[in-house]
Amino acid sequence: MLRVLLSLLLLLPLSAMTETFPSAPVAARAFDQGQVDRVAEAPMTEAIELTETKELAKSRATAEAKTAADTAGPIEAAESTQAAGQTVTPVLLVLGDSLSAAYGLPLDQGWVNLLQARIDERALPYRVVNAAISGDTIAGGLSRLPALLADHQPEIVLIELGANDGLRGFPPSKIEDDLVTLVEQAQAADAQVVLIGLRLPPNYGPAYTERFQRLFANAAERTGVALVPRLLAGVADDLALMQADGLHPTAEAQPMILETVWPVLAPLLIGTN
Repeated sequence: MLRVLLSLLLLLPLSAMTETFPSAPVAARAFDQGQVDRVAEAPMTEAIELTETKELAKSRATAEAKTAADTAGPIEAAESTQAAGQTVTPVLLVLGDSLSAAYGLPLDQGWVNLLQARIDERALPYRVVNAAISGDTIAGGLSRLPALLADHQPEIVLIELGANDGLRGFPPSKIEDDLVTLVEQAQAADAQVVLIGLRLPPNYGPAYTERFQRLFANAAERTGVALVPRLLAGVADDLALMQADGLHPTAEAQPMILETVWPVLAPLLIGTN
């Protein structure tokens, strides 16, 4: 009899351990929920915004407005933000390639970042959204622009695309027509547009390079938008201002690029203010 009692006592810890297993799925569900929450709080975005992360909401009304803005369409989001007493800052969208994405440089040294700094210095109420992607073409811009327009509702769009199309030898007439379509997309969203011209390296031959450079003026004339004739004017011809690849400007050249863009862009910034 004593042996039977001892055997029963030895089995009790095993039974107690067995009873703890149902709690494991609860812990797993809690961990999974935590993952989902973190992903929801930090969604990935294409565009690189040059402004600091927004402050957390300080009141229940502001928090509710932010939630509504995240889930509603662009118009509803703007209305919710205004209802919470927040100021909607006009957006200046830069749609470009590596020349605007600060290729080979820290992002804060690029001319687009310097543009935001100048806008802030002049107390102009604009937020720059840099949607430039290295290697992008006009076709890429055409596919990305509708979502960018819907998300940011920019008042001004700077279009700096076409260099990679030219480097691939696409027909200048095709590049021009695609640029016109790109500009018209932005205009249909009530945005003012600045078209930025580019020039190819001379090894593409004078006939092609001249036709390529003219297409930007042609596209600007067809759509009635402002034109920066040549983004790298005074830069591309100076090897000391170009990176080793001979295609991308150095950090020292970035302020010069801004000075090339500013005289064309500034009237739009002031006129829409």
